[in-house]
Amino acid sequence: MATFDKLVLVTRKTRLQQLVERFNSKGQARFYIEHAGGDFADYAAEDEAYARALDTLHRTLGHGDLGLRVQSIERAIVPTFLFAPSDLVVTVGQDGLVANVAKYAGAQPIVAVNPDPARFDGVLLPFRTDAARAAVARVLDGKARLREVTLAEARLADGQRLLAFNDLFIGARSHVSARYALRTGRAGEPGGDTAEIQSSSGIIVSTGAGSTGWLSSVFNMAAAVAAFTGGAAGTPPALTWEDPRLCFIVREPFASKHSGIRLAAGVIAPGDALTIESHMPQGGVIFSDGVEADAITFDAGAVATVAAAAQRTRLVAA
Repeated sequence: MATFDKLVLVTRKTRLQQLVERFNSKGQARFYIEHAGGDFADYAAEDEAYARALDTLHRTLGHGDLGLRVQSIERAIVPTFLFAPSDLVVTVGQDGLVANVAKYAGAQPIVAVNPDPARFDGVLLPFRTDAARAAVARVLDGKARLREVTLAEARLADGQRLLAFNDLFIGARSHVSARYALRTGRAGEPGGDTAEIQSSSGIIVSTGAGSTGWLSSVFNMAAAVAAFTGGAAGTPPALTWEDPRLCFIVREPFASKHSGIRLAAGVIAPGDALTIESHMPQGGVIFSDGVEADAITFDAGAVATVAAAAQRTRLVAA
């Protein structure tokens, strides 16, 4: 059984906090929102609810018989924070916070807390603030139920790598066409007729956890187009969070003399991979979970291998 001596509480700035940073005061933030016709009371209510949630967690987790030191860190520093094997992670925020922390927490268990259940559905947030202490105690006692969630990984030939909890995007940074060569099949083996040069709006590679997000929107679009034209609508593959498979979709593939559309969608089975060679002289990029700032440059000559990662996220279940 793992031994933990520190609890890392990961927080995020509320919308109001971000506005105060931008406009230097709450009064100026209020003026900006109300002048634009917005409801400042909603921003204030969200901020107050989050502050109450943090107060409850500091009070219940930082004292008593848990025996853990508590270190609070803000979302922005997570990519550079070194999680130790003795850290137990508690996230306090929306589902996106869990996705972004999961890529950096390694094998450390994550207790995901919903700070405002009236506001957030919290698909990835099984615990309210008043239940967080009991969840942490179960982890310490070795009695917690953990979900081993599959991550996607993009790896370049030079050793750079990027993990994704929900999805990877491989394409162009702007709205120009992404150009690349795509190969499917067993990693490192010749692709044969599974290779194709493509021009598209980029490639989405989704995990099971992400299959109800960006991937589902692509299938929704395809279904709407099919209904408009009288064609048959497809459905996305049913992937659980633990499913070792990934699903890839090529967005808006363009058919021409130099680009094909045959490999526009598929499943990446265990042991298989997508191999993608960039043909973009500049502006090529790979990012994960919608965070464009934390990205890998993917310009001409770069080759990316995309597959399920060996690392998995361990989410504490209710």
